[in-house]
Amino acid sequence: MSSLFPALAQEPDRPALRFGDRSLTYGELASAAGALAARLDGATRAAVWATPSLETAVGVVAALLAGVPAVPINPKSGGSELAHIVADSAPSVVLAAPGTELPDALGDLTFVGIDIDTAAAPGPALDGPEPDAGAPAFVVYTSGTTGPPKGAVLPRRAVTSTLDALQDAWEWTGDDVLVHGLPLFHVHGLILGVLGPLRRGGSVRHLGRFSTEGVTRELGSGATMLFGVPTMYHRIAEALPADPELVKALSGARLLVSGSAALPVHDHERIAAATGRRVIERYGMTETLMNTSVRADGEARAGTVGVPLPGVSVRLVEEDGVTEIPAGDPEAVGEIQVRGPNLFTEYLNRPDATAGAFAEGGWFRTGDMAVRDADGYVRIVGRKATDLIKSGGYKIGAGEIENALLEHPGVREAAVTGEPDDDLGERIVAWIVPADAERPPAADELASHVADRLAPHKRPRVVRYLEALPRNDMGKIMKRALPRD
Repeated sequence: MSSLFPALAQEPDRPALRFGDRSLTYGELASAAGALAARLDGATRAAVWATPSLETAVGVVAALLAGVPAVPINPKSGGSELAHIVADSAPSVVLAAPGTELPDALGDLTFVGIDIDTAAAPGPALDGPEPDAGAPAFVVYTSGTTGPPKGAVLPRRAVTSTLDALQDAWEWTGDDVLVHGLPLFHVHGLILGVLGPLRRGGSVRHLGRFSTEGVTRELGSGATMLFGVPTMYHRIAEALPADPELVKALSGARLLVSGSAALPVHDHERIAAATGRRVIERYGMTETLMNTSVRADGEARAGTVGVPLPGVSVRLVEEDGVTEIPAGDPEAVGEIQVRGPNLFTEYLNRPDATAGAFAEGGWFRTGDMAVRDADGYVRIVGRKATDLIKSGGYKIGAGEIENALLEHPGVREAAVTGEPDDDLGERIVAWIVPADAERPPAADELASHVADRLAPHKRPRVVRYLEALPRNDMGKIMKRALPRD
């Protein structure tokens, strides 16, 4: 079953994984994962205690080799959420490093220790029968912002088609060395950030915990690619003026990629000005893996997530969910719908939710709103539920207002929402973390700043000041958690 990762059998001495000072070659990974896969015979699903470690990477590879769907578990999950995930996915085993103390919710599962020491011994042959391309590879749970998390069942073809499409878009080869510090219970850090390099025959250096010092060290010593989320790139942008070694390291990178949320244009421009390198963005979801990306040979246009990946169809539709919106109108906001081999097959045990997620013709309703440039570049303006504001007869995306606010020197963080208004339908509300808490910018100053850059109808009518914006573990702003009057 090594067709997912040909290098496991072909290039045993190549570096594969490095977490801190621990590492495995492809031969060692094949031995450890092969031995573990043999112990998973008969398992239905395998929960993986997804710490940022070699054990997690080996456990997931072993599950894929065994044809057993992996259920990545966030070690920071609360008790009720974890109990829901275990009851819903019904794994028969849990994979973790030997000696790991697991929560009670996992206590009834058969514990299988991930023994990295077996990497020193020859592993079982990796040439067993290959599961069907439609067979489940993962059950990954969504964030659950509107109810209990739903388990998105990702087939093997979604993994391979996405990683191969990114090979084309990013000119990704076995010579690339990827560095990141992303968590391994999401598709970004795990499927893109670990399985991506392994499918190419390249290597990954995981920072364990993100730091600009780690980025400098790894990009300065042979790494060619960096994956991050906007909060990480914001920290990089803040550090660049006083850190010439970080500037040099980023300048020498082949590819800087941001995902999981929109990267503010202000941070794009600061990084480009300091390093000469532009961060490229891509757009994906748990249910779809990757849909679009700026290409390595394309224009890294700030504020866009590029063009559809090979094999992926993308369209924007009106509120009726059917009428397609043509590209080229910068004010024509529509919902993104996606179709292709990258899609999940179902929400586990939720036929109602699965049916409701798809429009006629197999189009997945993403719930994300966007406009599309004449040349096909997609500009996401926000989530339909929280980021589309209908004010004074206009459909306004929160994202462009947030970008404008972040260009103001008195603004450190910004979020934009809508709230009911008797006259306008909805009024625009700006939530601001000021750069100087003692002297926050005045509300009318911010409104004029936005009106001058965008249009008068896009200015915030209300400004509220906070010490920090609520964010999840991937750095996304949790607008539903903003305080309400």
